[in-house]
Amino acid sequence: MSRKLKKGYFVRGEFVAEGSERDIELKAELKGTDEQSRTDLKRESTELQKLGEALLTLRADLLARLPLSDKFKDAILEAKRITNFEGKRRQMQYIGKMMRKLEAAEVEQVRAALDEQANGSAADNLALHQAEIWRDRLISQDDAAGQWIAQYPSTDTQQLRALIRQARKDAVPEKPGAAVRHGRAYREIFQLVRDALMAVPEPDASIHPSTFSPAQEAS
Repeated sequence: MSRKLKKGYFVRGEFVAEGSERDIELKAELKGTDEQSRTDLKRESTELQKLGEALLTLRADLLARLPLSDKFKDAILEAKRITNFEGKRRQMQYIGKMMRKLEAAEVEQVRAALDEQANGSAADNLALHQAEIWRDRLISQDDAAGQWIAQYPSTDTQQLRALIRQARKDAVPEKPGAAVRHGRAYREIFQLVRDALMAVPEPDASIHPSTFSPAQEAS
């Protein structure tokens, strides 16, 4: 004979059985709280529900890094497979309950993973910024190519110098006063530099592009 499940509810990850001492205690506390406190609890629950729904859009590599149980991750995968509206709704409610069981630090990790997917990691953003700086230096300064190659000797030197020459040609206005035109070489230099920066950190901060002086920029 199957055991009858206890009726109850979850409060910040804790299951509270109806009629238990904890249930009586919480209800007594609730009577003493104001409407604003109840609103805050509802808002927190709604936010966690939305975070749980957002997990369905998270990349597999980011999801794998989260400290979620296999049961939780399986629930997310199951929710992705369900196409029936009512079945999907029930599964999302289940995921919402699991979200409310997480510790505060775990919830923050979920938020961080979603933010990384939307905006990129700090390392990726830094690499993009440095790639833009290096691209502009390589095109505008004759000695920048040598400095880059000294730091990244695996670079295809012939390809890089050919792209620089073409980018400089493309940057010459067709008519005096016309806007500078950036062609394919301009974009390919950025791609080449970005790939190198993301693969290997810059080894020598003493010749970091941002350390060039204004005099060097003007040369």
